[in-house]
Amino acid sequence: MAVTILPVEGGVCAPSGFRAAAARAGIRASDKDDLALIVSNLPCTFGAMGTQNLVRAWCVDWCLGIRPEAGPRAIVCNAGNANACNGPEGKDANLAMARRVAEALGLDSPNEVFVASTGVIGKQFPLALAEPGIEIAARALEASPEASERAANAILTTDLVPKSFAVEVVGRGAGFRVGGIAKGSGMIAPNMATMLAFVTTDARVETPRLQEVWRRVVDRTFHCVTVDGDTSTNDLALVLANGASGVAPDSDETLERALEVVCCELAKKIAADGEGATKLVTIRVTGAQGPARTIAKTIAESPLVKTALFGNDPNWGRILAAAGRSGEPIDANKASVWIGPHLLFAQGVPVPFDKDAVSESMKAKEVEVSLDLGNPAGHAATVWTCDFSYDYVRINAEYTT
Repeated sequence: MAVTILPVEGGVCAPSGFRAAAARAGIRASDKDDLALIVSNLPCTFGAMGTQNLVRAWCVDWCLGIRPEAGPRAIVCNAGNANACNGPEGKDANLAMARRVAEALGLDSPNEVFVASTGVIGKQFPLALAEPGIEIAARALEASPEASERAANAILTTDLVPKSFAVEVVGRGAGFRVGGIAKGSGMIAPNMATMLAFVTTDARVETPRLQEVWRRVVDRTFHCVTVDGDTSTNDLALVLANGASGVAPDSDETLERALEVVCCELAKKIAADGEGATKLVTIRVTGAQGPARTIAKTIAESPLVKTALFGNDPNWGRILAAAGRSGEPIDANKASVWIGPHLLFAQGVPVPFDKDAVSESMKAKEVEVSLDLGNPAGHAATVWTCDFSYDYVRINAEYTT
């Protein structure tokens, strides 16, 4: 029987043995939940990747320092304060967060707790607010889709919508689930992970194997998202596996496929919810001599391309010009450009097209830009991004420091 991957409800609570909760700690200046807790009933193996930005939040170093033998069981995440660039007090606050979660859950060590933070950089962390929030969340833990959704909402900052997805894997050598939540809207051009992504599975898999699979999955999903070209100080991508299903996937491919389906959906939701975005944009590059992703990301991060997409302007010249400055070898005389199904430029020559029809098609919520560089055996890549609207400037001009 072939392995089948089916979408299910539940987010991080879809796999067996995981619970979630949220609390309104008052860390951010709003009346919304701002602290999330994800807990496994069993010790977990894990995969962890953190930002490659040399300016890193305390939580990133903490998470990357957790050892497999710790058997971590929890993730705590706050929104509203990045706990970054704030001196040794921030490091102490991060440890205190882990300790308080461990105490609230009856765990043996703070090393069983992953800590994540998102929000304004350079502010002292309000531990006096966070600790009561942890207690509230610990008492509210549930294994339900609603609990996962509350946790997904609690980790948002400038995001407009929560991001959640889960699947069930059925068939030979299968019978397990994978679920995830994520946040991200601005300062998104990950160089290892992406914003914040927390994934759970009840599959049984050892940490070294899971870490290697996770690295490949992150590279093909979260590494392919860009909103504005800025890499965060706080990027974290975590996966916890508690083995509660009793199923050990019979191949890395089965586990990897399931993780990739979930992470791909989360990545696209992040791109679609970019700050001020009006549409999800898929950039496809084929036939490249060198790394196609470099070319695709250069196009995706071009302000001129992104503003043209917002204005529904089929300006293929901006697309080609961005590709030409990517640093990768390109021969414009072999290049062809499409927006959706509309061919605009073919093998070095502009193609007559109905501008009004193409512009109308660009008003859709999802738009695809394709660039073929004319090498049939060349490299290919797909990157997800969004347009730049007036609201992107407004949101970031008004974001407090």
